Amino acid sequence: MKLYQFDGIDASLRLVPLAARRALDALGAKLSLEGFQSLPLAARTALTEAGSETRVNLAKAHASLNGASPPPARIEPQDDPPELSPPESLRQRLGEACPLSEKVWQALTPLDRYALSKVSSRKNEERMAAAYDEIIGQSAFSTHLRPQGGVHMVSISEKTPTVRRAKAECWVTMSQDAFLRLVKREAPKGDVLGTARLAGIMATKKTADLIPLCHPLALQHAEIDFEEFPNEQKLRVLCSVSVEARTGVEMEAMVGANIAALTIYDMLKSIDRSMELGPTRLLEKSGGRSGTFTRESDK
Repeated sequence: MKLYQFDGIDASLRLVPLAARRALDALGAKLSLEGFQSLPLAARTALTEAGSETRVNLAKAHASLNGASPPPARIEPQDDPPELSPPESLRQRLGEACPLSEKVWQALTPLDRYALSKVSSRKNEERMAAAYDEIIGQSAFSTHLRPQGGVHMVSISEKTPTVRRAKAECWVTMSQDAFLRLVKREAPKGDVLGTARLAGIMATKKTADLIPLCHPLALQHAEIDFEEFPNEQKLRVLCSVSVEARTGVEMEAMVGANIAALTIYDMLKSIDRSMELGPTRLLEKSGGRSGTFTRESDK
């Protein structure tokens, strides 16, 4: 059950919290304060819980209204605010002093989006400011920031799993001697490319352990490929990753390419300590709300 501090309602539920209002709107029911207070606490709690869920539990909300006096009036059911972009009326109400980007809006829960939209429909500036501070706050500057400050892992539980793919590259530039040892498989430490390939694939599966706040993903495919450029003594490391999940795999692809390149450096550093790594770049990604990205690569 979700209650907001700015709403000034505690667990006794003497007033109608926003979560309960969301449930009523979804049902197409208009319940007076008298009718709400006529319900036992268990029923008021159930109604509030139904409106706190990702999708309003209509059956639970409907059952909780049994015995309300006066009973709720029928109205046209109201959908939640759009998920992808905040309503223009809300943007205008907040103004430039209270930014609300599409990315931050999409990271909110459906109840948070409903609460902001509902409060913005009333001309109470103090309540609007309090709602913004509690729901958005510092997260306006980064989805990894909590509204009251401090980092957190962004929830992706409401997203629909889709096939996500990403490919990244990392370049390794080395001396002619090191490059010849590499391609002839005469490096002192053994099979450089075979070892680097294994290291890169293993790294893709450890990305969440290395990058703070990354979501652990059960990858379905990870591949490391190499392209040789003898005239420039360069090696291009390519990492391709795919998964069916609620978030993308760009970081996994870049981590895999980087770790494979670092492994090459480690295995050839006795021959050439001046090797250079980079640039590391995302080449392409697909899946998810942001769609497809493709970069034209150059050496």
